[in-house]
Amino acid sequence: MAKLNLGLIGCGFMGRAHTNAHKRVADFFPDLECRPVLQAVCDVKEEAARRFAAQWGYASIETDWRRLLDRSDIDAVDICVPNLYHKEIAIAAAERGKIVLCEKPLARNSAEGEEMVAAVEKAGVPNMVWYNYRRIPAVSLAKALIDEGKLGRQIYHYRANFLQDWTISPDVPQGGDGTWRLDVQAAGSGVTGDLLAHCIDTAIWLNGSVNDVCAMTETFVKERKHAVSGAVQPVGIDDACAFFCHFANGSLGLFESTRYARGHKALYTLEINGTDASIRWDLHDLHRLEYFDHRDEGRLRGWRSIHVTDHGGAHPYMDRWWVPGLQIGYEHSFVHQMADFLKCYQSGQACSPNFREALETQRICDAVLESARKRGWQDVPR
Repeated sequence: MAKLNLGLIGCGFMGRAHTNAHKRVADFFPDLECRPVLQAVCDVKEEAARRFAAQWGYASIETDWRRLLDRSDIDAVDICVPNLYHKEIAIAAAERGKIVLCEKPLARNSAEGEEMVAAVEKAGVPNMVWYNYRRIPAVSLAKALIDEGKLGRQIYHYRANFLQDWTISPDVPQGGDGTWRLDVQAAGSGVTGDLLAHCIDTAIWLNGSVNDVCAMTETFVKERKHAVSGAVQPVGIDDACAFFCHFANGSLGLFESTRYARGHKALYTLEINGTDASIRWDLHDLHRLEYFDHRDEGRLRGWRSIHVTDHGGAHPYMDRWWVPGLQIGYEHSFVHQMADFLKCYQSGQACSPNFREALETQRICDAVLESARKRGWQDVPR
């Protein structure tokens, strides 16, 4: 089996999620012709990098991502650092001929994203963005049902929300290791780029392109102390966002996200309504897909709950795991995405979503924020 020497940049939450995928993918997808090797992990804090390398099995560490990219024993880099660093690292990696994997969102805005797309396409290097919810088997099954026409000749509605409650206290700082997502310079935006980006990526994968949007945003806590400087500064990110949209297929979209929904830690739901049938999914019950078909006999018609664990090709990815009836979890979606990437890599195909596809999500996010600023409808650039 060929080896793909990986260099991980950033050893936080996403670094752990990605590393778990790199370590387990060959175990559960033994037919792959290529397997990841944990060659090096990079973090600006040397002790953090050493602890991470010891825990997860990386062969070496770096404290400067530039030195990591200069190493001849690194084939691919996995970018797991705050959004403001994505562009510089990805472009430098592409210029050195490295494979580039990047945590979502692609960048802080579409202008940065366009530079990243240009760099990887000029260099001709494989690239991928970690929008992992596509690879949850129930969501993948929803994609198959839609593509097979199970919902009918027309899709009417797509609605999604992503609700959290962890920033309600005004004592939560902005900036720093744990709360950089509240710092506009580090993140680019708030819930739009962090949470709604997931919803948007899944939506355009399931339901096609978005033509235009009409949005509203709110920042409930106007000032926060900065975790690094200690200075009280204006908050530049959106705490909450809701928007309408028109999809290119004629359906209407409704999206909402907030970090101020008390009682919700990570409530991500989606529902799609078609001429004949509807589907809905809930991250809290991620192994189930709910399905309603109006064509069923009247006395038996109603919502059914599909336990997505069957083998034999009936349910995506599940042949690779346990016996039917035993579900899998959040972390497995990253294993699936890495398996799909390696399959594409060994066959010379692009793996979705690549940088160019993730740029579409970035452009929608930018249009949402611009719509909210202008208080009106905003076209999504192509």
